Amino acid sequence: MSRLRQLADNEATPAAADLFSAIKGKVGFVPNLYRVTGNQPAVLAGLLGLGDALGKGSFDAKTREAIALAVAGANECDYCASAHSAISKGLKVDQAEITARLHGASAEPRLNAILKLAVAIVNARGRVADADLAAAREAGLDDAAIVETIGNVVANIFTNYLNHVADTEIDFPAVKAKAA
Repeated sequence: MSRLRQLADNEATPAAADLFSAIKGKVGFVPNLYRVTGNQPAVLAGLLGLGDALGKGSFDAKTREAIALAVAGANECDYCASAHSAISKGLKVDQAEITARLHGASAEPRLNAILKLAVAIVNARGRVADADLAAAREAGLDDAAIVETIGNVVANIFTNYLNHVADTEIDFPAVKAKAA
């Protein structure tokens, strides 16, 4: 059971209800993560706004989802591992690649470099080594791609931590963030 309230539609404030309606329009339902975040509509609006802004960057949906998986794996967030595995399957990513991404790796060289940098950012709490940046640049990432990676990492750290605090009830097919 979640440690923070997962708001039912009839419990939502008008501001949260409007945001829930927009989420339903996009994904067909309101995931429990958003029901928890709806306890403070300004935070939910900020989270959604950051996601919308990142969606206008140069990374496609598969890349953003890969970063979400790598961050979920690094932070051991089962909710996010479950949600982003389901979304990745919907984007036609095969199971072996989803599993690799949860472990911060990919068969695609550029994406592998992005995920390695993402995991380094999480593990070093942002204080990555010069060698991490050098490896990213050697793999072809420019400063814009590095900044975009950081933005996606930060957005996912927020949801990971919120799920850790809330112990959000998983409403996707359950996936463990880290293999035993």
